[in-house]
Amino acid sequence: MTERFILALDEGTSSTRAIVFDGAGRIRGIDQQEFTQIFPQPGHVEHDPEEIWTLQLAVARGAIRDAGIDGSQIASIGITNQRETVLVWDRRTGQPVGNAIVWQDRRTTGHCQDLLAAGHQPLVRQRTGLLLDPYFSATKLGWILDHVPGARERAARGELAAGTIDSWLVWRLTGGARHVTDVSNASRTLLYDIHECDWSDELLDLFAVPRELLPEVVPTSTVVGESLAEHFGTPIPIAGMIGDQQSALFGQLCVRRGMAKNTYGTGCFMLMNTGEQPLHSDHKLLTTVGWKVGEQPVNYAVEGSVFIAGAAIQWLRDGLGIIANAKEVNELAESVPDTGGVQFVPAFTGLGAPYWDPTARGTILGITRGTIRAHIARATLHSLALQSTDVIQSMCSDGGIQLPRLRVDGGASASDLLLQMQADLLGVPVERPVVLESTALGAAYMAGLAVGLWRDFDDLESHREVDRVFEPEMSDEVRRRELDQWKKAVERSLQWATEETT
Repeated sequence: MTERFILALDEGTSSTRAIVFDGAGRIRGIDQQEFTQIFPQPGHVEHDPEEIWTLQLAVARGAIRDAGIDGSQIASIGITNQRETVLVWDRRTGQPVGNAIVWQDRRTTGHCQDLLAAGHQPLVRQRTGLLLDPYFSATKLGWILDHVPGARERAARGELAAGTIDSWLVWRLTGGARHVTDVSNASRTLLYDIHECDWSDELLDLFAVPRELLPEVVPTSTVVGESLAEHFGTPIPIAGMIGDQQSALFGQLCVRRGMAKNTYGTGCFMLMNTGEQPLHSDHKLLTTVGWKVGEQPVNYAVEGSVFIAGAAIQWLRDGLGIIANAKEVNELAESVPDTGGVQFVPAFTGLGAPYWDPTARGTILGITRGTIRAHIARATLHSLALQSTDVIQSMCSDGGIQLPRLRVDGGASASDLLLQMQADLLGVPVERPVVLESTALGAAYMAGLAVGLWRDFDDLESHREVDRVFEPEMSDEVRRRELDQWKKAVERSLQWATEETT
């Protein structure tokens, strides 16, 4: 019998990639290309939808070539994507009405502030689990309708289609036959009621978005259509769609309540599985849909972010010039036994949960004549683990959950020192898998489940390979002391910036 594979399309913020996975969840082929970042003016971030589609198709074909197979051996396609980026296109021609507005874009800050001032935050929070912020899709979509001539009228007539990047890729792959999004991406728009699992009429009215514009919402793991034969030489079922952070959670097989993952990238993204009930967070963490597999109930998650993680290491290189490359930070940090009393709070852009202070600023404390660059390097790695501990403890507190272990991925997870620090501060094992491409793997798992390549979650777990487990070695007393010292440092970083310095 011919071996079957899954093609995962991983459309990120700065690059697009494709990975071919085999039936054991191993990478067999990969290709990746960066695409253009468009900055029309300060605070505006855009992408060219046609460039995204062209490059995504090119890397998908490249990954298949790299795997040494052809399209007939691909059992299904899974898609994962930057979640809140949104675009609008013509249903008849398939032509975008303009560039996609990226999740990083802040042009609708004033609109969000007006909605906050009008008292709409409780409604939005209750229906969506999110906060009123230009990060999410709804105000971006409204901006497009109001600033592209004739767009609002055409949308009301049903002539236009809108969606996040998953919707755009499925539309193009199917030749316009399918206009869909999955529950995980829909839940990031500020338009989707995560309790009723449908677009909310109240929110559509609030954000002035016509329902006719929006895609059908489908399960995360289900066959939604087929790619045109011209793309890969044969039609291939499209069977998985999932937002990138939820995909990493699933790729790490955090499929039971209380299981959590942390992705150490430019920032840190932590998600915890909260089961079949959405969790209200007292720490203003985001409640989101995790996924829906076929006819199974919706699975929810709670999400928190560390704004500055790997970016702090980049600052050591580009700002201070104390390392030549990011990898050097580990060697430098390991050259000293501890931080020498140095605490680094990398609040370059404020602090998120559980502090929520946009006026906090970066702070280095405890410097003496004996402080050397190695101490600062070690304190930087320590800050990644400390910030992550704050968020994870908030999650556990909100849900009354005891974390069994933390599963990790992302570029900085290659650092043994960082992961040992994380295990020590959390007091639980930290587990690093062999395959660190958790985001693409989650989409592949979803697509494979839908076509029977894998039977169920247990089948997936049987293929999971762990590179290393970091066991906590720190005593409770030392852990309490380190966390107390961190909180003192954070307090000194709060409420620093003023209107004149922001």
